[in-house]
Amino acid sequence: MNSKIALAAALAALALAGCAKKEEAADAAAVATDAAVDAAAAATDAAAAAGDAAAAAATDAAAGATDAAADAAAVAGAAAGDAAVAAGDAAVAAGDAAAPAQQ
Repeated sequence: MNSKIALAAALAALALAGCAKKEEAADAAAVATDAAVDAAAAATDAAAAAGDAAAAAATDAAAGATDAAADAAAVAGAAAGDAAVAAGDAAVAAGDAAAPAQQ
């Protein structure tokens, strides 16, 4: 991206140099060079901001995944508890059903 901006600035400087007088060409080239430097700095800042945003998103995603895992574990624990209660109820029912047969 920076190289494209620098190339565009250089082409603009060449175009200005072709259209302007020699003295004006030097000024135009200086202005174009300054613009290229500013554009490169802005691109660097944008890249840094994008990196920061990606890091923040990754942190948020990790926190969300941790929360989701904790929620899933809680649900699984509750389901296991329910299954244990149901198994106990089934055992009592089987015992109750077997009691008349033993008498």
